[in-house]
Amino acid sequence: MNHDRYDDSYIRGILEEVRTIAIVGASANPTRPSYLVMKYLAERGYRVFPINPGQAGKEVVGLTFLGRLADVPEPIDMVDVFRAPEHLPAVWAEVETILPLPKVLWMQLGVRNDEVAAQAEAAGLKVVMDRCPKIEYGRLSGEIGWTGVNSRTLSSRRPKLLGQGVQRLSIASRKPPGAV
Repeated sequence: MNHDRYDDSYIRGILEEVRTIAIVGASANPTRPSYLVMKYLAERGYRVFPINPGQAGKEVVGLTFLGRLADVPEPIDMVDVFRAPEHLPAVWAEVETILPLPKVLWMQLGVRNDEVAAQAEAAGLKVVMDRCPKIEYGRLSGEIGWTGVNSRTLSSRRPKLLGQGVQRLSIASRKPPGAV
């Protein structure tokens, strides 16, 4: 697979299919991107398991940090990696020991390792590199459009107000452009 560009249908399919996400390299620091992604995905209904050996046992935003992927108490659908590219082989070595194997290996913005991607795909996983699931979810759901960012999703429908506070839209309620 060419990992330079992803079709919206590929990303949407992943985000609609997965329910449990392990975030390797999650941080308890609210200013770190991994913290924001962890919180955002949990607020969107995903079961999120932050993985960070230095934070194991601590609780942040209602989520308990685990020390390693093997500590996750249920099957993992997606492993989202917030580690530098040189750490990907070690992360993959841990991922491939999980049974059942996750469905997706997602590498965050700035994280790309084509060798690990090829190994994961050979094992049957879908792979996304150099992308953020928070950004992709926001773009595909139309949430990101509320801030004036072009989401490449056009609609004449006015979004429903879902209550007070932050607007939370779902990718499941929106059809891809051109869909009937």
